[in-house]
Amino acid sequence: MEPTTTTSGDTPPSTGPEHASKARDFAARVLRAESDAVASVINHLDEQFDRAVELVRACTGSVVVSGIGKSGLIGAKLSATMSSVGIPSHFMHATEAAHGDLGRIRRGDAAILLSYGGGTEEVLALAALLKQDRVPVIAISRGHDTHLASLADAHLCVGTLTEVCPNNLAPSSSTAAMMALGDALALAVSNENDFSAADFRKRHPGGLLGKRMMPLSSVMRFKVGQGLSLVPDTGSLRESLDLAERDGRRSGAMLLVDGAGVLSGILTDADVRRLLVSRGEATLDEPVADLMTRSPKRLLEQDLVRDAVQLVREVRLDEIPVTEADGRPVGLIDVQDLIALKLIEDPA
Repeated sequence: MEPTTTTSGDTPPSTGPEHASKARDFAARVLRAESDAVASVINHLDEQFDRAVELVRACTGSVVVSGIGKSGLIGAKLSATMSSVGIPSHFMHATEAAHGDLGRIRRGDAAILLSYGGGTEEVLALAALLKQDRVPVIAISRGHDTHLASLADAHLCVGTLTEVCPNNLAPSSSTAAMMALGDALALAVSNENDFSAADFRKRHPGGLLGKRMMPLSSVMRFKVGQGLSLVPDTGSLRESLDLAERDGRRSGAMLLVDGAGVLSGILTDADVRRLLVSRGEATLDEPVADLMTRSPKRLLEQDLVRDAVQLVREVRLDEIPVTEADGRPVGLIDVQDLIALKLIEDPA
């Protein structure tokens, strides 16, 4: 077989460390430039932003977001974000608006139109029609001097930016800034509306996010009187183990309480095994109060699954007591409950 030869015109691109370093260096420049572009928008926040927040909050219908090209894609994301945080919204393509989709805008709606240059013909035509129909218009473009800004009831300025694209052509810095400004508007309205975690949960029942927002009570297998007994902290370890089994205990820990029924400690099966191995069976007759972990980390019954996930990751607990506000236990979250939901990985 003849050896393969490569002409200079066919030389494949380098994939060695030097090439990878150049790629990473360029990527770093892109990220820094886009980060700087986002930060620069802060300098353009003015009373127009306050006006935009007022218009969205006053909207009794739906916030219709529109644009074309990359601005349209950012608009679709902005609309989805608004829906997530309790602001009814849908996206409408500016071109389709002129071919029947204007019928999707009703009395009481408001519109957000995006065009970085502020001169996109289809977006300007839509803005003029909405103004004629007295639909409040919020515009997002590079400056207050754009044609689109002149047609808006409130205008959000991104600022004149240099695209990080080597040719200063592909939308990059400008799109990053527009997306961030859209998020700022949506979240500012959400904040003004006192949108809560409970409100968020109602709109995100599915997927991993939905699972993280579930109340602990919905995933807690071990509840007091249901596979979990409360044990007084006044007896010996032997007595405590016997009492813990009275309801057919299946959890990996027992919760110990004081005379008022308030959580005073926890003792896990792993703790008991370590004690028996290191100190022998005589440990069974020692006071359980001397062996338990006092004032353990706990969660409140109104907390969410995300709080349990965070605690497991931060403190690496396998069992977490769940109590009422006064410290009285209501149940136990086992790490296996979170593994079953695929919210954390099985360490095994």
